[in-house]
Amino acid sequence: MRRMLTVCLGNICRSPYAAAVLTRSCGTRVDVRSAGLSDKWTGAPAHERMRDLAAARGYDLTAHRAAAVDWELLAWADVVLAMDTAVLAQLRTLAATDTTTSGKLTLYLNHSDVPDPYGQHDSAFTACADIIEQGAERHLN
Repeated sequence: MRRMLTVCLGNICRSPYAAAVLTRSCGTRVDVRSAGLSDKWTGAPAHERMRDLAAARGYDLTAHRAAAVDWELLAWADVVLAMDTAVLAQLRTLAATDTTTSGKLTLYLNHSDVPDPYGQHDSAFTACADIIEQGAERHLN
């Protein structure tokens, strides 16, 4: 079974949604978890707008609780999917002394960011969810 870790800043919008999409898309072939770089929201549920949007699309984020990325999660994962280049850069800095971990780090999308909808209107959450769903196919191998 392949293990994927999706990472964004706070683990309340993008990475939990991506984890739900990948879990459904990949089925039993993968175990997907999510985390955030900041521990500010640790234990918090997914953002209400993202939770509602997920429910409307058939994903359930009600049990999600934000977690901060740590060495245990990085070691667990076969691949670490950063939602944007800033997150990827911070993960690379964190893993700079560990070549095993640094080799696992990549962007969720090939060469672009999944925009962070936090603090924006509903349309930003919809656009974010669309991008995540469209990018999931890349990880089905």
